[in-house]
Amino acid sequence: QVQLVESGGGSVQPGGSLRLSCDRSGGLLYYYSVAWFRQVPGKEREGVSYVRATGDVTDYADSVKGRFTISRDSAKNAVYLQMNNLKPEDTAIYYCAARPGYRTGAYFDDSLYDAWGQGIQVTVSS
Repeated sequence: QVQLVESGGGSVQPGGSLRLSCDRSGGLLYYYSVAWFRQVPGKEREGVSYVRATGDVTDYADSVKGRFTISRDSAKNAVYLQMNNLKPEDTAIYYCAARPGYRTGAYFDDSLYDAWGQGIQVTVSS
């Protein structure tokens, strides 16, 4: 069973930066494609960023392109989301999710992901 744990959230002023981490406990994340989603209460969950298991393909929601960067560190068994120039509209609970690397389909189709972290709050406010 894949168990994911997010860390690195918190509160920051507009224009600030945060780096989220997604770690897998008890196993390797190497064979999984990983995506970050976010959700605001009362709204649908949206895909933010994706990285393929091989690390050679990434994707971003239009709203975060040029500001967020996803990366993976196989040695540390983790995936990171570097978030720069944060805006108030980035405020949400962020979730990392994993699916087997062989599974195809839309990167931000949340039904294709088997494992989810518990979520972590990111608040951008002055």
